[in-house]
Amino acid sequence: MLWAALFGSIALFVIGCQNLPFMSVSSAPTAVTIKLGGWTASPAEQKLLKELLQDFEANHPNIKVRHEVINDQYMDVIKTRLVGEAAPDVFYLDALEAPFFMSQNVLEPLDAYITPDFEVADFEETLLSSFKYSKHIYGLPKDYSTLALFYNKKAFAAAGLTIPPSTWNELRAYSKKLTVDRNRDGRIDQYGFGEIPELARQAYKIKAFGGQLVNQNGYAAFASDASLRGLQLAIDQYQKDRSSSQKSDVGTNSGSEMFGQGKVAMVIEGNWAIPYLTETFANLEFATAELPTINDNKNTMVFTVAYVMNKQTQHKAEAWELISYLTGKQGMTKWTKTGFALPSRKSVAQKLGYDQDPVRTALVAGVNYAIPWQVGEYPAAIVNNFDNQFVSALLGQQPLQQAMQRAQDEANELIKAISQRTSA
Repeated sequence: MLWAALFGSIALFVIGCQNLPFMSVSSAPTAVTIKLGGWTASPAEQKLLKELLQDFEANHPNIKVRHEVINDQYMDVIKTRLVGEAAPDVFYLDALEAPFFMSQNVLEPLDAYITPDFEVADFEETLLSSFKYSKHIYGLPKDYSTLALFYNKKAFAAAGLTIPPSTWNELRAYSKKLTVDRNRDGRIDQYGFGEIPELARQAYKIKAFGGQLVNQNGYAAFASDASLRGLQLAIDQYQKDRSSSQKSDVGTNSGSEMFGQGKVAMVIEGNWAIPYLTETFANLEFATAELPTINDNKNTMVFTVAYVMNKQTQHKAEAWELISYLTGKQGMTKWTKTGFALPSRKSVAQKLGYDQDPVRTALVAGVNYAIPWQVGEYPAAIVNNFDNQFVSALLGQQPLQQAMQRAQDEANELIKAISQRTSA
């Protein structure tokens, strides 16, 4: 009776309004709210995304976006919420984590939503391929960075060096010249090279000699002789040449910081280092170059993050509208115009001139041959075990071959246990 009375009142109200000359009834539907989950690297990045979402809402009055920042334990939070059917409608997914998510049937395939005018071929294929699984596209990359060699121009000039090294042997020779003990007291004031002993920064060395990170079954495979040849380069430079340094050796928190402080004259970093260095070390004169070749191979890494759609979302059409705007030409141009991230669309990169930018040219060039940062469906097992054991070998606490075999065995034992548990 209550519902009948209510509908009757509404009907009378509408009929009455039709007889009023200056009144009309709006048929606009209630706006749908889409939840967007992600992390932010800085207040400036958060501010830029807020502006982008405001632009989206202005052009899509029927859609509201609730942005949720998850900076602590992001992937654990997303996994928990997916299980509890409370995950965001759209969320960030790092390429490293993508293989697992794509295999678990929790993401909505985007193929059916992609139309010809979206121009999916405009995306760098190296980036897009990281989010393809079983012939479907599950994510669209929002931006990326490769790795490039950053070098201190004043330090180069002081050492009589005029051009960046083009091979790894040259880099080692440069590194020796750039290592300086100014007071001749046995304490190094400036190392030639800043070493970061993480798999994300060593993988291209493994690949340069034909080594693998994982095999076709998803198990760790970085303890082969070919892999060890690449990793030995870092060991020899650190232990024999004594011309490289870790961030902890010089009391800094990152490769960018030890480079900015002048503790090292060269370091391998990504695009994220550029705004940090220019803002924090205003007097630093630096340049970039493509990574030196190893074993006659050009290699670098590429890191990317995509927007993906929660398969459980009740608002798939609206979720696609958001994804297509953020990764479309207009949205991506606004997102990457400040330079803290590189656009994953080739046309946007060309429009913004990053292929001509003196400090970003090397980063853009690298995407054509870069190795995507992915290590199978169980990345934590592989990455954590590698990083723990490789730093031990770098410090001389155990032989490299022993360290890598131990890391590989322990990673694979863990992967086997997880696989058995999830399939049970």
